[in-house]
Amino acid sequence: MDRRSTRRRTGALAAVLLALLALAAPLQAAEVHLIDLEGAIGPASSDHVTRHLAAAEAAGADLFVIRMDTPGGLDAAMRDIIKAILDSEVPVATWVGPNGSRAASAGTYILYASHIAAMAPATNLGAATPVSIGGSSPLPMPGSEPARQPAPEAPDDDDARAEDDDRVPPPATAMERKVINDAVAYIRSLAELRGRNADWAEAAVRRAESLSASEAVERGVVDLIARDVDELLDALDGREIELATGTVVLATSERTVTRMEPDWRSRFLALITDPNIAYILLMVGIYGLILEFYNPGLGIPGITGVICLLIGAYALQMLPISFAGLGLIVVGIGLMIAEAFSPSFGVFGIGGAVAFVVGSVLLLDTDLPAYQLSIPIIAAFAAASALISIGTVYLALRARDSRAVSGREAIIGGAAVALEDFDGTGKVRLAGEHWQARSTGPVTAGQTLRVRALDGLVVEVEPAPARADTND
Repeated sequence: MDRRSTRRRTGALAAVLLALLALAAPLQAAEVHLIDLEGAIGPASSDHVTRHLAAAEAAGADLFVIRMDTPGGLDAAMRDIIKAILDSEVPVATWVGPNGSRAASAGTYILYASHIAAMAPATNLGAATPVSIGGSSPLPMPGSEPARQPAPEAPDDDDARAEDDDRVPPPATAMERKVINDAVAYIRSLAELRGRNADWAEAAVRRAESLSASEAVERGVVDLIARDVDELLDALDGREIELATGTVVLATSERTVTRMEPDWRSRFLALITDPNIAYILLMVGIYGLILEFYNPGLGIPGITGVICLLIGAYALQMLPISFAGLGLIVVGIGLMIAEAFSPSFGVFGIGGAVAFVVGSVLLLDTDLPAYQLSIPIIAAFAAASALISIGTVYLALRARDSRAVSGREAIIGGAAVALEDFDGTGKVRLAGEHWQARSTGPVTAGQTLRVRALDGLVVEVEPAPARADTND
């Protein structure tokens, strides 16, 4: 009886423990990591997203939320973010918000790649045509090219808009077609992977189409509309998500949201990958080294120049630079340095300034407004470089016309004063020093003499010509 009683008590206790565990399991709060992706997408934002997504995987987070508001950005940075999302073991939900935000260009691709795509009211997405092809019109959709027909005499607003939509764009070059077709294939593959509207995705690339939040839900571009992150997490509770590792069911009714702020590395990358900051670092580095070469041993210009040049070069290799533009900048600076060493009356200096300005304008190989050099900064450095060249030419011309102040040239023709009476050889004071002198005639002490030749350490002197008397 004691053994049976013990077994019953043990079984009852185990049943109670299992029931408690079953009741406690749903009460466990889901861990949600939240980051902001704002502004132009570049190396800094790519590093921010990929590193925090990896940290979320390491921490065993249940959901990773990207709160996005972007006008687009660099293709390489966008693809790095998308690769991280596709390889993620944590579900990624991208929410375009708050109200008034957008997911344009590169943001549309990231939204399509995410496991969950959501938008806040009064937001939009689309306009995903690559802007690196310049200002040419997007390519038409296959089979959508209409026949040219004369417009009615008095079209209403709807007819006018339809005519604008059907306007056939000019033919594209082979390179433009390559860029467009590559972007179309990429976004269609993302749409097919997530089960979203692939046809509209292609239209967003070819014709730069855009959608509001409500239209995006109706056309199967995004999954839902949520006013804020809390409403988004409530709506996702119980949703099944397909990951590369299998299917997971989100339980976000009870959650702990951790906002991941940019750390010092992300802030530093955001600072130096600003094209204007990278350009300034490059220029400071080059001119610091030039100043060190002019004045060897100073140390500070050389050390500062090396540090700035290395940081600027690191930032530029993360940006889409044109090597032709960089080469013109180097050539321009080289010509201006050549003007300083061998003055050519401005030929090298002016040519160098022109090459410098043209290279600076061509330095960034992208049409994205967020990654363009500021014209005032280019003008400031060009003006400073031109002033240095002009100043060098002026000093060279002035030095050529001025009288020598040291060496043999400064001694010959200079004035000396006899220190004693002598006839032949004696001593004179010349430039504050006592010299051995030789004269062809008698000299008296205190007499002013003129040096007419220098023979080793002996000066040949003669009486200085008397000054013309200007008094009548």
